[in-house]
Amino acid sequence: MKFYKGKYKPVYPEKYKGDPTNIVYRSLWERKVMQYLDRNSSILHWSSEELAIPYLSPIDGRMHRYFPDFIIRYKDKDSAIQVRMLEIKPAKQSIAPTIRDKNQRITKKYVTEVMQYGINSAKWKAAEEYCKDRGWTFHVLTEHDLGIK
Repeated sequence: MKFYKGKYKPVYPEKYKGDPTNIVYRSLWERKVMQYLDRNSSILHWSSEELAIPYLSPIDGRMHRYFPDFIIRYKDKDSAIQVRMLEIKPAKQSIAPTIRDKNQRITKKYVTEVMQYGINSAKWKAAEEYCKDRGWTFHVLTEHDLGIK
């Protein structure tokens, strides 16, 4: 994933919950999702990184704050109103890193990947609990879900 950062200007700012003049994307994948949420008539409201969820970091044992990428309120196919929390991540960050064989050297890169996966897992567990308490759903979307190769 190439990293791009910018400000998104919504076509329908009234659908955005938060400050529609300060919507920041940190990847082209996030921008693609913003465009979809903004223009899709089933989406009633959406926000980006407007909510903080506390989580316990497995790295330092301290509480931190997780800002999920998106919270959307939408009408499903039966016209029922649903709320979903979304996180956009590369597929490789959504699965635990593995050592391919017992003779493989443990590199600094591997340790970093394990730490990042541990942090992501803690954030996502906190998000799932937060959503469950409210009757919402939580999903991690990867490039595969977004139709990006």
